[in-house]
Amino acid sequence: QFTGRQLEVGQLNGSLKHSAESFSYKAFFAKCGLSGKSADDIKKAFFVIDQDKSGFIEEDELKLFLQVFKAGARALTDAETKAFLKAGDSDGDGAIGVDEWAVLVKA
Repeated sequence: QFTGRQLEVGQLNGSLKHSAESFSYKAFFAKCGLSGKSADDIKKAFFVIDQDKSGFIEEDELKLFLQVFKAGARALTDAETKAFLKAGDSDGDGAIGVDEWAVLVKA
């Protein structure tokens, strides 16, 4: 079973320690290697992040996104979380579905 921890956790330490308001999902996906993974692995990552198994990644799950990849990582700020959600929520329903996630990761 795929878990967020299978990604290059050692390479993530620098990404996880940035100051508030500095999170870049594009840089994070590139640094951890997720953007280069197969469509199946990207989908598996989605279901790991979808903690409540609703089939969507909601704002509260995005806020704690980094903690899926490394225990003890900081939570995203409200501004970072909202920007991340806005970038991925192409249909405007307030959540990121699996297909939206795949597009976001590859963006």
